[in-house]
Amino acid sequence: MVKVYKPGKVAIILQGRQAGKKVVIIKQVDESNKGKPFPYAIVAGIERYPRKVTRRMGQKKVQRRSKVKPFIKVVNYSHLFPTRYALELEGLKNSVNAETFKEVSQREDAKKNIKKLFEDRYTSGKNKWFFQPLRF
Repeated sequence: MVKVYKPGKVAIILQGRQAGKKVVIIKQVDESNKGKPFPYAIVAGIERYPRKVTRRMGQKKVQRRSKVKPFIKVVNYSHLFPTRYALELEGLKNSVNAETFKEVSQREDAKKNIKKLFEDRYTSGKNKWFFQPLRF
């Protein structure tokens, strides 16, 4: 079977609370284990997308509207829809792993780190498609 869900690949969540949200795959686990009897991926995504910014807005308002609310999650492959897009993940690979989900403080630290990385990428203007909500 071809590996579709490689680290850095952008996908869309199809089921659950974050259905319709874009995520980037951080790590994939193809073999099942005792705790999770299915193949899954550890993903980081955008729960709340940045708002529209125009040229007339001031610096303070632009900063406020450029905020991103991220989430991290373990998702079954059957609930993901792969896209043709990819994101470079230099900082994300080290921030989230399987042990991150065991303790709340680790999870919050990982979210803060991901938020900083996503906001930097958004303000630099790279990967514009990833930071826009899906239109149905």
